Amino acid sequence: MKRLTIADIADAAGVSTGAVSYALNGKPGVSAATRERVLRIADSMGWRPSTAARALTRSRSGAIGLIVDRPAQVLGIEPFFMQLVSGIEAALRADPSTALMLAVTDDRDAEIETYRRWWAERRVDGVIVVDLHENDSRAGLLAEIGLPAVALGHPQSAEVPCVWSDDEGPMAEVVGYLAALGHRRIARVAGPAQFSHTLRRNEAFARAAETHQLEWSKTLYGDYSGESGARETRRLLSERNRATAIIFDNDVMALAAMAAAQEMGISVPEQLSVLSWDDSALCRLVRPAVTAVDRHITQHGVLAIETLNEVLAVGTAEHRRVPAPVLMPRASTAQAPN
Repeated sequence: MKRLTIADIADAAGVSTGAVSYALNGKPGVSAATRERVLRIADSMGWRPSTAARALTRSRSGAIGLIVDRPAQVLGIEPFFMQLVSGIEAALRADPSTALMLAVTDDRDAEIETYRRWWAERRVDGVIVVDLHENDSRAGLLAEIGLPAVALGHPQSAEVPCVWSDDEGPMAEVVGYLAALGHRRIARVAGPAQFSHTLRRNEAFARAAETHQLEWSKTLYGDYSGESGARETRRLLSERNRATAIIFDNDVMALAAMAAAQEMGISVPEQLSVLSWDDSALCRLVRPAVTAVDRHITQHGVLAIETLNEVLAVGTAEHRRVPAPVLMPRASTAQAPN
Protein backbone atom coordinates (compact mmCIF):
# COMPACT_ATOMS: atom_id res chain seq x y z
CA MET A 1 0.00 0.00 0.00
CA LYS A 2 1.32 3.42 -0.95
CA ARG A 3 2.33 5.53 2.04
CA LEU A 4 0.17 8.58 2.65
CA THR A 5 2.07 11.80 1.92
CA ILE A 6 1.47 15.47 2.58
CA ALA A 7 0.78 15.89 -1.16
CA ASP A 8 -2.16 13.45 -0.88
CA ILE A 9 -3.62 15.52 1.95
CA ALA A 10 -3.08 18.74 -0.03
CA ASP A 11 -4.95 17.29 -3.04
CA ALA A 12 -7.86 16.19 -0.88
CA ALA A 13 -8.06 19.56 0.90
CA GLY A 14 -7.53 21.63 -2.23
CA VAL A 15 -4.59 23.57 -0.74
CA SER A 16 -0.82 23.72 -1.25
CA THR A 17 1.58 21.31 0.43
CA GLY A 18 3.03 24.28 2.27
CA ALA A 19 -0.37 25.06 3.79
CA VAL A 20 -0.75 21.45 4.88
CA SER A 21 2.71 21.54 6.47
CA TYR A 22 1.85 24.69 8.43
CA ALA A 23 -1.45 23.19 9.57
CA LEU A 24 0.00 19.86 10.65
CA ASN A 25 2.85 21.50 12.51
CA GLY A 26 0.78 24.19 14.20
CA LYS A 27 2.70 26.99 12.49
CA PRO A 28 1.38 30.38 11.33
CA GLY A 29 0.63 30.90 7.65
CA VAL A 30 -2.89 29.46 7.34
CA SER A 31 -6.27 30.54 8.68
CA ALA A 32 -7.93 28.77 11.61
CA ALA A 33 -10.62 27.42 9.29
CA THR A 34 -8.06 26.00 6.85
CA ARG A 35 -6.05 24.47 9.70
CA GLU A 36 -9.14 22.76 11.12
CA ARG A 37 -10.17 21.44 7.70
CA VAL A 38 -6.69 20.10 6.91
CA LEU A 39 -6.44 18.37 10.29
CA ARG A 40 -9.89 16.83 9.86
CA ILE A 41 -9.09 15.55 6.36
CA ALA A 42 -5.67 14.27 7.43
CA ASP A 43 -7.22 12.36 10.33
CA SER A 44 -9.91 10.84 8.09
CA MET A 45 -7.19 9.68 5.63
CA GLY A 46 -5.30 7.96 8.43
CA TRP A 47 -2.31 10.33 8.54
CA ARG A 48 0.12 9.78 11.40
CA PRO A 49 3.34 11.84 11.65
CA SER A 50 6.57 9.88 11.81
CA THR A 51 8.59 9.91 15.01
CA ALA A 52 11.51 11.56 13.18
CA ALA A 53 9.27 14.27 11.78
CA ARG A 54 7.82 15.04 15.23
CA ALA A 55 11.31 15.27 16.69
CA LEU A 56 12.37 17.67 13.96
CA THR A 57 9.27 19.81 14.52
CA ARG A 58 10.05 20.20 18.22
CA SER A 59 13.58 21.43 17.59
CA ARG A 60 13.33 23.67 14.54
CA SER A 61 16.13 26.14 13.92
CA GLY A 62 14.08 28.25 11.53
CA ALA A 63 16.57 28.07 8.63
CA ILE A 64 16.87 26.23 5.30
CA GLY A 65 20.40 25.77 3.96
CA LEU A 66 21.68 26.12 0.40
CA ILE A 67 25.36 25.54 -0.42
CA VAL A 68 26.71 26.45 -3.85
CA ASP A 69 30.05 24.98 -4.88
CA ARG A 70 30.82 27.51 -7.63
CA PRO A 71 33.38 30.30 -7.97
CA ALA A 72 32.00 33.38 -6.21
CA GLN A 73 32.57 35.57 -9.29
CA VAL A 74 30.42 33.21 -11.41
CA LEU A 75 27.68 32.97 -8.80
CA GLY A 76 27.49 36.75 -8.53
CA ILE A 77 26.53 37.28 -12.18
CA GLU A 78 24.57 34.14 -13.08
CA PRO A 79 20.81 34.81 -13.25
CA PHE A 80 20.04 31.10 -12.65
CA PHE A 81 20.76 31.35 -8.93
CA MET A 82 19.05 34.72 -8.64
CA GLN A 83 15.87 33.15 -10.06
CA LEU A 84 16.26 30.05 -7.89
CA VAL A 85 16.67 32.08 -4.70
CA SER A 86 13.71 34.22 -5.76
CA GLY A 87 11.53 31.10 -5.89
CA ILE A 88 12.83 29.86 -2.54
CA GLU A 89 12.15 33.21 -0.88
CA ALA A 90 8.67 33.36 -2.40
CA ALA A 91 7.85 29.95 -0.90
CA LEU A 92 9.31 30.94 2.48
CA ARG A 93 7.37 34.20 2.59
CA ALA A 94 4.30 32.49 4.03
CA ASP A 95 6.36 31.51 7.09
CA PRO A 96 8.31 34.51 8.46
CA SER A 97 9.94 32.27 11.08
CA THR A 98 12.01 30.44 8.44
CA ALA A 99 14.94 32.01 6.57
CA LEU A 100 17.38 30.93 3.87
CA MET A 101 21.00 30.34 4.88
CA LEU A 102 23.27 30.58 1.81
CA ALA A 103 26.92 29.52 1.70
CA VAL A 104 29.50 29.39 -1.11
CA THR A 105 32.29 26.81 -0.88
CA ASP A 106 35.52 26.20 -2.78
CA ASP A 107 35.17 22.45 -3.35
CA ARG A 108 33.04 19.40 -2.60
CA ASP A 109 34.91 18.49 0.61
CA ALA A 110 34.23 21.95 2.04
CA GLU A 111 30.57 21.61 1.09
CA ILE A 112 30.26 18.26 2.88
CA GLU A 113 32.01 19.60 5.96
CA THR A 114 29.57 22.51 6.04
CA TYR A 115 26.62 20.10 5.97
CA ARG A 116 28.08 18.20 8.91
CA ARG A 117 28.70 21.37 10.90
CA TRP A 118 25.28 22.85 10.20
CA TRP A 119 23.53 19.68 11.30
CA ALA A 120 25.74 19.08 14.36
CA GLU A 121 25.01 22.62 15.52
CA ARG A 122 21.32 22.39 14.43
CA ARG A 123 21.73 25.58 12.45
CA VAL A 124 19.35 24.39 9.70
CA ASP A 125 16.22 22.27 9.56
CA GLY A 126 17.08 20.92 6.11
CA VAL A 127 19.03 21.70 2.95
CA ILE A 128 18.55 22.08 -0.80
CA VAL A 129 21.28 20.31 -2.80
CA VAL A 130 22.28 21.59 -6.25
CA ASP A 131 24.63 20.58 -9.09
CA LEU A 132 24.26 16.81 -8.81
CA HIS A 133 27.05 14.58 -10.10
CA GLU A 134 26.51 11.09 -11.48
CA ASN A 135 26.29 8.67 -8.52
CA ASP A 136 26.41 11.68 -6.20
CA SER A 137 27.71 10.70 -2.76
CA ARG A 138 25.96 13.56 -0.98
CA ALA A 139 22.60 11.77 -0.88
CA GLY A 140 24.08 8.88 1.08
CA LEU A 141 25.95 11.22 3.40
CA LEU A 142 22.89 13.34 4.20
CA ALA A 143 20.82 10.21 4.84
CA GLU A 144 23.60 8.85 7.07
CA ILE A 145 23.77 11.92 9.30
CA GLY A 146 20.00 12.39 9.25
CA LEU A 147 19.94 15.84 7.64
CA PRO A 148 16.63 16.33 5.73
CA ALA A 149 17.32 17.31 2.13
CA VAL A 150 15.84 17.92 -1.29
CA ALA A 151 17.98 17.85 -4.44
CA LEU A 152 17.57 19.79 -7.67
CA GLY A 153 18.23 17.43 -10.54
CA HIS A 154 17.16 14.16 -12.12
CA PRO A 155 16.33 11.52 -9.46
CA GLN A 156 19.20 9.18 -8.66
CA SER A 157 17.93 7.33 -5.58
CA ALA A 158 15.10 7.22 -3.08
CA GLU A 159 17.30 8.60 -0.27
CA VAL A 160 16.73 12.22 -1.23
CA PRO A 161 13.60 13.47 -3.05
CA CYS A 162 14.36 15.48 -6.18
CA VAL A 163 12.81 18.42 -8.00
CA TRP A 164 13.71 18.01 -11.64
CA SER A 165 12.94 19.05 -15.20
CA ASP A 166 13.24 17.20 -18.48
CA ASP A 167 16.46 17.83 -20.45
CA GLU A 168 16.02 15.27 -23.21
CA GLY A 169 12.78 16.51 -24.78
CA PRO A 170 13.83 20.19 -24.88
CA MET A 171 17.23 19.32 -26.36
CA ALA A 172 15.55 17.33 -29.13
CA GLU A 173 13.25 20.30 -29.77
CA VAL A 174 16.13 22.80 -29.85
CA VAL A 175 18.20 20.77 -32.32
CA GLY A 176 15.11 20.12 -34.44
CA TYR A 177 14.32 23.84 -34.49
CA LEU A 178 17.85 24.73 -35.65
CA ALA A 179 17.84 21.92 -38.21
CA ALA A 180 14.55 23.24 -39.59
CA LEU A 181 16.26 26.59 -40.08
CA GLY A 182 18.81 24.80 -42.26
CA HIS A 183 21.68 24.48 -39.78
CA ARG A 184 23.83 21.41 -40.44
CA ARG A 185 26.85 22.31 -38.28
CA ILE A 186 25.71 22.80 -34.68
CA ALA A 187 27.97 23.10 -31.65
CA ARG A 188 27.19 23.15 -27.97
CA VAL A 189 29.10 24.90 -25.18
CA ALA A 190 28.14 23.04 -22.01
CA GLY A 191 28.76 23.61 -18.33
CA PRO A 192 31.22 21.49 -16.28
CA ALA A 193 31.44 17.93 -17.57
CA GLN A 194 31.03 16.35 -14.11
CA PHE A 195 27.46 17.58 -13.59
CA SER A 196 24.79 14.96 -14.23
CA HIS A 197 22.59 17.43 -16.12
CA THR A 198 25.52 18.13 -18.47
CA LEU A 199 25.87 14.42 -19.22
CA ARG A 200 22.14 14.01 -19.84
CA ARG A 201 22.12 16.95 -22.24
CA ASN A 202 25.22 15.57 -23.99
CA GLU A 203 23.45 12.28 -24.66
CA ALA A 204 20.28 14.02 -25.85
CA PHE A 205 22.29 16.34 -28.10
CA ALA A 206 24.13 13.41 -29.71
CA ARG A 207 20.86 11.55 -30.35
CA ALA A 208 19.19 14.62 -31.85
CA ALA A 209 22.19 15.29 -34.11
CA GLU A 210 21.98 11.73 -35.40
CA THR A 211 18.21 11.96 -35.88
CA HIS A 212 18.55 15.09 -38.03
CA GLN A 213 21.66 13.78 -39.86
CA LEU A 214 23.75 16.86 -39.19
CA GLU A 215 26.99 17.37 -41.10
CA TRP A 216 28.73 17.53 -37.74
CA SER A 217 28.06 18.33 -34.10
CA LYS A 218 30.41 18.80 -31.17
CA THR A 219 30.35 19.73 -27.49
CA LEU A 220 32.90 21.93 -25.71
CA TYR A 221 32.91 22.73 -22.00
CA GLY A 222 32.88 25.99 -20.06
CA ASP A 223 32.28 26.96 -16.44
CA TYR A 224 29.18 29.15 -16.99
CA SER A 225 31.30 32.30 -16.98
CA GLY A 226 31.32 34.86 -19.76
CA GLU A 227 35.05 34.32 -20.21
CA SER A 228 34.62 30.61 -20.96
CA GLY A 229 31.69 31.28 -23.30
CA ALA A 230 33.72 33.81 -25.30
CA ARG A 231 36.81 31.59 -25.36
CA GLU A 232 35.01 28.52 -26.71
CA THR A 233 33.12 30.66 -29.23
CA ARG A 234 36.38 32.05 -30.65
CA ARG A 235 37.69 28.51 -30.90
CA LEU A 236 34.61 27.31 -32.79
CA LEU A 237 34.49 30.31 -35.13
CA SER A 238 38.20 29.99 -35.98
CA GLU A 239 37.64 26.60 -37.59
CA ARG A 240 37.63 26.43 -41.37
CA ASN A 241 34.30 24.59 -41.52
CA ARG A 242 32.83 26.56 -38.65
CA ALA A 243 29.53 26.14 -36.83
CA THR A 244 26.51 28.07 -38.03
CA ALA A 245 24.65 27.64 -34.72
CA ILE A 246 25.82 27.29 -31.10
CA ILE A 247 23.77 26.21 -28.08
CA PHE A 248 25.03 27.52 -24.71
CA ASP A 249 24.20 25.98 -21.35
CA ASN A 250 23.47 29.35 -19.78
CA ASP A 251 22.64 32.92 -20.71
CA VAL A 252 25.90 34.49 -19.51
CA MET A 253 27.97 32.37 -21.91
CA ALA A 254 25.52 33.07 -24.75
CA LEU A 255 25.77 36.83 -24.32
CA ALA A 256 29.56 36.71 -24.15
CA ALA A 257 29.54 34.59 -27.31
CA MET A 258 27.64 37.25 -29.25
CA ALA A 259 30.24 39.83 -28.23
CA ALA A 260 33.06 37.49 -29.30
CA ALA A 261 31.40 36.89 -32.67
CA GLN A 262 31.09 40.63 -33.22
CA GLU A 263 34.81 41.04 -32.46
CA MET A 264 35.53 38.51 -35.20
CA GLY A 265 33.28 40.23 -37.73
CA ILE A 266 30.65 37.49 -37.64
CA SER A 267 27.10 38.81 -37.41
CA VAL A 268 24.31 37.31 -35.29
CA PRO A 269 21.99 35.91 -36.57
CA GLU A 270 22.91 36.37 -40.26
CA GLN A 271 26.09 34.27 -40.02
CA LEU A 272 25.71 32.62 -36.62
CA SER A 273 22.63 31.62 -34.63
CA VAL A 274 22.97 31.70 -30.82
CA LEU A 275 20.69 29.91 -28.36
CA SER A 276 20.74 29.87 -24.53
CA TRP A 277 19.58 26.91 -22.45
CA ASP A 278 18.48 29.26 -19.64
CA ASP A 279 16.15 32.21 -20.14
CA SER A 280 16.43 35.44 -18.16
CA ALA A 281 15.88 39.19 -18.40
CA LEU A 282 19.35 39.44 -19.97
CA CYS A 283 18.18 37.39 -22.96
CA ARG A 284 15.30 39.77 -23.56
CA LEU A 285 17.16 43.06 -23.01
CA VAL A 286 20.12 42.64 -25.40
CA ARG A 287 19.95 43.17 -29.15
CA PRO A 288 19.43 40.89 -30.87
CA ALA A 289 17.30 39.29 -28.15
CA VAL A 290 18.49 35.76 -27.41
CA THR A 291 16.49 32.65 -28.25
CA ALA A 292 16.31 30.64 -25.03
CA VAL A 293 14.78 27.69 -23.21
CA ASP A 294 12.59 28.78 -20.30
CA ARG A 295 13.07 26.09 -17.64
CA HIS A 296 10.89 27.73 -14.97
CA ILE A 297 13.80 28.20 -12.57
CA THR A 298 11.75 30.15 -10.03
CA GLN A 299 9.32 27.22 -9.88
CA HIS A 300 12.26 24.93 -9.02
CA GLY A 301 12.79 27.01 -5.89
CA VAL A 302 9.11 26.98 -4.92
CA LEU A 303 8.79 23.21 -5.36
CA ALA A 304 12.06 22.60 -3.49
CA ILE A 305 10.68 24.35 -0.39
CA GLU A 306 7.29 22.64 -0.66
CA THR A 307 8.99 19.24 -0.96
CA LEU A 308 11.33 19.95 1.95
CA ASN A 309 8.34 21.04 4.06
CA GLU A 310 6.80 17.67 3.33
CA VAL A 311 9.96 15.87 4.42
CA LEU A 312 10.01 17.88 7.64
CA ALA A 313 6.32 17.21 8.29
CA VAL A 314 6.04 13.49 7.58
CA GLY A 315 9.62 12.28 7.11
CA THR A 316 9.42 11.54 3.39
CA ALA A 317 8.38 12.98 0.01
CA GLU A 318 8.15 11.91 -3.60
CA HIS A 319 10.15 13.29 -6.52
CA ARG A 320 8.53 16.26 -8.24
CA ARG A 321 8.81 17.33 -11.86
CA VAL A 322 8.47 20.98 -12.83
CA PRO A 323 6.41 21.99 -15.89
CA ALA A 324 8.01 21.18 -19.24
CA PRO A 325 10.61 23.73 -20.44
CA VAL A 326 9.48 26.03 -23.26
CA LEU A 327 11.53 27.13 -26.28
CA MET A 328 11.34 30.92 -26.70
CA PRO A 329 12.42 31.83 -30.28
CA ARG A 330 13.84 35.36 -30.57
CA ALA A 331 16.03 37.37 -32.91
CA SER A 332 19.38 35.61 -32.25
CA THR A 333 18.38 32.63 -34.41
CA ALA A 334 17.63 32.67 -38.13
CA GLN A 335 17.97 30.71 -41.33
CA ALA A 336 21.43 29.20 -41.79
CA PRO A 337 23.75 31.15 -44.13
CA ASN A 338 24.14 29.73 -47.59
